[in-house]
Amino acid sequence: MSDDLPDLRASDADRERVAEQLRDAMAEGRLDMTEFEERLDATYKARTYGELEPITRDLPSHHGAKVSMVKHPVSDDPAAIDWSQRMVSGEPSSTMGFAVWSGFSRKGGWVVGRKFTGFALWGGGDIDLREARFTEREVEIRCFTLMAGMQVTVPPEMTVVVKGFGIMGGFDDKATGEGTPGSPRVVVKGFALMGGVGVDRKIRRMEKLRLKEERRQARLDAREQRRLQRGD
Repeated sequence: MSDDLPDLRASDADRERVAEQLRDAMAEGRLDMTEFEERLDATYKARTYGELEPITRDLPSHHGAKVSMVKHPVSDDPAAIDWSQRMVSGEPSSTMGFAVWSGFSRKGGWVVGRKFTGFALWGGGDIDLREARFTEREVEIRCFTLMAGMQVTVPPEMTVVVKGFGIMGGFDDKATGEGTPGSPRVVVKGFALMGGVGVDRKIRRMEKLRLKEERRQARLDAREQRRLQRGD
């Protein structure tokens, strides 16, 4: 990996942008089928920007907008969330999750208010914001665990700040970062005592299905290209 590239985690959207550039290069005759398949395989296995960057280094437009090497809002992705459609008025559908020797879950299209508090004792909690709607632009998610675990899941497009801490436990802050324009600012705070709180960025289910279908189609296209080449 080049020394001047940050070792930031790449998203599925980043990998798809590289795969699209590879497909364009193959269609233009810049890559043969073997090179295309090798690079496509490396693309879907890449975990960081540093691993993605060399794959298209020798292709045109590599220094364009295919893969960003810094964290900044991106608004030209057609698959990105339109946050204006996620802002709603009215009351939140839930303000608290409580689990003692059990679990709680908030996911899907639930409505998040200005504050949500989760508490888990010898249990677990799942707070999923990927499909959520919001009444406020500033949101505070408070997580408290005692010998328990809690998971907060956000979409890649969301602005997130993690301020929690762990005592003989862990409070993961790797999801901290800027989102796309218009994103709510979600602050995750609290503490984990002999337990853990994880905050992760994951793509939405519909986006995951779309990417899966695009990969399937790419494999079919590659197979057809091989068939045509054998026919030639």
